[in-house]
Amino acid sequence: MSQLRVEKVQELMKQEISEIILRELKDPRIGFVTVTSVECTGDLREAKIYVSLMGDEKDAKECWAGLMSSLGFIRREIGKRIRLRFTPELTFALDKSLDYSARIQELLLKVRKEAEEKEGQSV
Repeated sequence: MSQLRVEKVQELMKQEISEIILRELKDPRIGFVTVTSVECTGDLREAKIYVSLMGDEKDAKECWAGLMSSLGFIRREIGKRIRLRFTPELTFALDKSLDYSARIQELLLKVRKEAEEKEGQSV
């Protein structure tokens, strides 16, 4: 299958899944969820949805449980909204890149602050 078509379907699925999570899901456990990317196999039979969860560890676990329980509903809605021969089998994966970048930013700010303090003491 054309790689361009797969990429277009991935982007469309990302938009639709974000919309479904934001507007359609009524589960109170699901808090602030960001769909960061979607990866599909070449034959569009399987899709891995990368999500980033905000909040503390307890909230993230509850949100993850809510997402896992709504997987069938999301797949059904994707089947309705996107016209494909087969609706892909969906799986969620946790995307830690936002946490990683926030940690790097925090470390950089700490190093900068220490450098400014050291410079202030030497003057």
